[in-house]
Amino acid sequence: MIELEVYAKGLRKEQHIMELRNQMDLLPRVRYKIDTNHDLVYFEIDDPREVSFRQLNDLFTHIGLIPRFVGQIPDTLRQGDETMRLA
Repeated sequence: MIELEVYAKGLRKEQHIMELRNQMDLLPRVRYKIDTNHDLVYFEIDDPREVSFRQLNDLFTHIGLIPRFVGQIPDTLRQGDETMRLA
């Protein structure tokens, strides 16, 4: 299981919360919790092959938010991305 935390400024607006919930319907096997007081979303992903970093990033950009991933992004989420991580 992978746990991931994402900060998205402006998430606490009700319209953004509703849009994020609608977007999360596209990823039924990813659990999430929204902390509206701090504009954070906590994700729990059992199988990292079912979702990619790009998909999670697109969830936020689709509703007009800029996601900032807190901490290190696991390499298993980066599978299929076009870029390589710099050392």
